[in-house]
Parts: sequence; structure tokens; C-alpha cells
Amino acid sequence: MKKFLAIALTAAMTLSIMACGAETAPSSTDQAAPAAQSAGGDTVRIGVFEPSTGDSASGGKKEMLGMQYANQETPTVEVGGKTYNVELVYADNGSSSDKAPSAASELVGKDVALVLGSYGSGVSMAGGPKFEEAGLAAIGVTCTNPNVTAGNDYYFRICFLDNFQADVLANFAKDKFSAKKAYCLGENGNEYDQGLVAFFTQVFEANGGEVISDSFPTNNSDFTSYLNKAKSEGVDVIFTPVSIAYAKQIMEQAASLDITIPFLGSDTLDDNMVLEATTGTNLQLYVSTFYQEGGDETFDKGIKEYINGNSEALTNNGGNDTISAVTAMGYDAYYVALEALKAAGSVDKGAIKAAIPGVTYKGVSGDIAFDSVGDAVRDTAFIKTADTKNGTWAFEKQQTGSGN
Repeated sequence: MKKFLAIALTAAMTLSIMACGAETAPSSTDQAAPAAQSAGGDTVRIGVFEPSTGDSASGGKKEMLGMQYANQETPTVEVGGKTYNVELVYADNGSSSDKAPSAASELVGKDVALVLGSYGSGVSMAGGPKFEEAGLAAIGVTCTNPNVTAGNDYYFRICFLDNFQADVLANFAKDKFSAKKAYCLGENGNEYDQGLVAFFTQVFEANGGEVISDSFPTNNSDFTSYLNKAKSEGVDVIFTPVSIAYAKQIMEQAASLDITIPFLGSDTLDDNMVLEATTGTNLQLYVSTFYQEGGDETFDKGIKEYINGNSEALTNNGGNDTISAVTAMGYDAYYVALEALKAAGSVDKGAIKAAIPGVTYKGVSGDIAFDSVGDAVRDTAFIKTADTKNGTWAFEKQQTGSGN
């Protein structure tokens, strides 16, 4: 993000991860065109590479909400003097690196012009080679691990990266809490978790701090031993960059243990399910994210009306209209895709890929541009805290990696 008091009022939304029991996926792989879309005419297809099942389903669905709302709002695009209907074509990557390649191949076979997604860095890395082989450009929305774009000329993204995000949080721990000792907890083998822990440790130790780290096994549900260890070690902060599902359990169990140590979370914890787990407790939770509700009044009003006016959208948003940062990011990603189509002047996938590096767009999440690697040029994050009394997110500050 560029300079963020200007951009703070035009920001984007948060990450999520686990499907809650009643959540539903998009109704079909080839979703019906919005009613506002013109009948007949040419159609350009945009692939949506997102999880609608598995551990990251909640985040994937919230990210898709932004794209779906934007598609309803702007269902056509003019490309090379011709108006095209825009159709979103879905492929569920199942939140799994094993399933991601086949989902990516499915989109390639659907003859899409470009791809948006995915929520989840691991699936993005797993599916990326399929897009590259097909000469098909993908624009990541909130996949923050540096390895998503590294070595893949066909993957771009509009979000900040994990090394930057960890830098922001480590400096926030120093500035806000004068933290000297931190406990880090992530899922064993999870590239997102472990990458963030490694980056955080590097910055925190460079600031003169001490870090104690643990990893829990996949499908773990009892975090009491880890939380008790953090408490007994007398740490100043707990950094846990985990999925929504794990974060919800950790918050609930920390509340039962009366843990008052401040928790720091990455963008995945910026989710209404995690927020709900803190409500009515004495927990302190601070998260880094892409957008704070209230940043763009027009977007906020429109997306809330869309969510509340559509039972499936409401379910996919967790049953309320709290705006996730990932939803705002999905919204921006859709419009970046339209800008790429317009800049290409063609629906040819090669022309679109060639046009993306020069695309700039002023979104609700701030100004979007790409560097030479294909990553977004962003230098600021939002930090917000859980208001445990009111069950809402409260803006804490904007912070760059330097701690300002």
C-alpha cells in the first residue's frame, strides 16, 4: 500500500480459513450470468481458483464474495472496442496442495482468459505450474508467501508479502508492548505458518528479543499445553499465524485458561469467526490485515447490501455482514482483471499476461501496481484489535515494516 492515511480510507479486507458447518459453495462451476448482464453477445471467462471446501473454505468463500459482488456491479467490459459479458468460472482447489493442480488444470480446460486466486499460499504454489505451462496468467488476491510468484512469470498478486507482514507485527510488538520475549506457534509443515514464524523471529531477534517456537501437528485440537507453556515462560506476546479454524480454537482455549498475554495474528485471523471467539472474554488480539471496515463508505454499503440480500452470500460470510479484508481484496482483484483485459485490447491469454505488469488501479484497498517480480507495490498494513465487549474490530494503527 502506498502512503496510508490517504489509502487508509480506501482499504481492502481480511483473510479467513475454515468452512463453518452451514457454509455453502458457489452453486455451480459455471455460475449463471448476473441478471444485469446483457443478453447474448461475446463472453470472456475469468477463472476463480479458490477453496470452497477444506480448511480454507471460509476464507475462500469470503474472497469470492468480493469477486461476485464486483461481477454483479460490473458484468461487462469493453475490450478492443467490443463489449464482452464477464463470466466467473469456478474450480474448487479443496484447500489442498494435492488437489490444487487438478483444479488449476480444470480452469485451463475451461478456456478462461486469466485466473484470480487463491486464498492460501500453499494451493497457489501447487497450482501455479499448471497455469505457467498453459501460458495463463493468475492474479493472487491474498496469497502472501513470497514463493507464490518466485520463479513463476505467470503469477502476479495484489497483496503484501509475509516477510513484510511479519516485519510489521514484530515491530508492533516492540512499539506497543516493549516486548522482549515472544512465543510463536504454528502448524507443522504449513508453509504459510512456518514462513511467517521464521520471518517474525528474524526481525524480533534483530530487535534484541528472544523467541520460543513450537509447532503443533495437523488436525490438533487441544492447545492447552502450548498456551500453558507460553504463560509459564513469561512471554510478552504470542504470535500465532494460523488458519481460522485453529485460531478459533486457540482463542477459545486461551479464554478458558485466562491468558491475558497479547496475541498477535496475521491476516488469516482477521475473520468474523475468530472475532466471535474473543467476544465476552479478557483476550487481547491484534491482527495485521489489508482493510478496515469504514475505509470506503460506498464499498461498505454496497457489499453489506449484497450480503444481506442474498442468503447464500450471508451464509458464506459466516451469518453476519462483518466485512472481511479478503472480500475487499477479491473485489479489487476483479477490477484489476478488467483493467488487464482493457490494457491488452484482446481476450488472448498471452496478450493479457503481457499487459498485467503495466496495470495500475486505485482500489478500495489502496493503489495497486506491480513490481518486476509480479508482486504488489505496497508498504503499509492495517493493524486492528478485537473489541471483546462489542464483538467488533477496532482500528489500532497503520504501520510500515519500519515500525512507523
